[in-house]
Amino acid sequence: MKNKQVLLGHGSGGSLSHDLISKLFVRHFDNPILKQQTDSALLNISSKHIAYTTDSYVVDPIFFPGGNIGKLAIAGTVNDLAVSGATPKYISCGFIIEEGFALDELETIVKTMAEEAQKAGVLIVTGDTKVVDRGKCDKVFINTSGIGVIDENQLEISSGKNIKIGDQIIINGSIGDHGMAILSARNELNIRAAIESDCACLNKMIGEVIKSGAQIKFMRDATRGGVATVLTELAIGSPYGIELDEVKLVVKETVRGMCEILGFDPLYVANEGKVIMIVAAEDSNKVMQILKSNEFGMEASIIGEIVDKHHGKGWVTTSIGGKRIIDMLAGEQLPRIC
Repeated sequence: MKNKQVLLGHGSGGSLSHDLISKLFVRHFDNPILKQQTDSALLNISSKHIAYTTDSYVVDPIFFPGGNIGKLAIAGTVNDLAVSGATPKYISCGFIIEEGFALDELETIVKTMAEEAQKAGVLIVTGDTKVVDRGKCDKVFINTSGIGVIDENQLEISSGKNIKIGDQIIINGSIGDHGMAILSARNELNIRAAIESDCACLNKMIGEVIKSGAQIKFMRDATRGGVATVLTELAIGSPYGIELDEVKLVVKETVRGMCEILGFDPLYVANEGKVIMIVAAEDSNKVMQILKSNEFGMEASIIGEIVDKHHGKGWVTTSIGGKRIIDMLAGEQLPRIC
């Protein structure tokens, strides 16, 4: 491509658009379905139940320790499908790009998306590109949609309808990494910490847990609002309570230190590679073994339990033996975190 920056003409539908699509997007996202370049991707899905999700990514900065906006877009979409009990299959990608954005940076993002999609075993099958005037968009925004197939036996995972007293709460590793990595990368804060985002596609790890036959009652990825918000939403209106053990929560020292300096609670900080699972007590050890054998679950921990008290609420037993209530995140703790 002759140009080094994105021009308004790249979104015009003419020859520049054709070049951008064929020489950048199709080249990196290459697969037989995308090559057809029809107005709609023609998919062959032989399943009674389909999971469908959509999300938009406006993270700032677009490049951060441990990833970039492209990796985040693929991982976020794949994980939303996987925690629903589905096997992710197809993704669409829509780009809104600011005029003047460097084409080499766009290519880096696109290459990362292609690599993550390949690792996750999903195909990017359709997309769209729009270019807006300078100042009308902050570099690049990405919208994705994802389709997955889901077995009849996994349909209740999203709702948590089968949760019972005594079920165990498991998370696959440390919390708060993504939120603090984004915050440390923002120029205006003048903070430099050795923290990397945990951004990753978890579908293969989750698939192994499901294949094991373990009774998975509920799954959710703890993104915006963190672990506390996910569990509070689950508890509200439920005939049970939730108890967490603060000692069992894994928080990296760098993350803990940054949270203490800035006044954040790691329980409310966003993650992009963490899944909360609620599992039948008799299957918790089996699930832990599977998680710990995977690169994204080596720090997995049983962090709490479903209890028959303080119904509709979540509580944390602190490291000094006290108790405190957890609630939903109020307001916007960290804007443009994903």
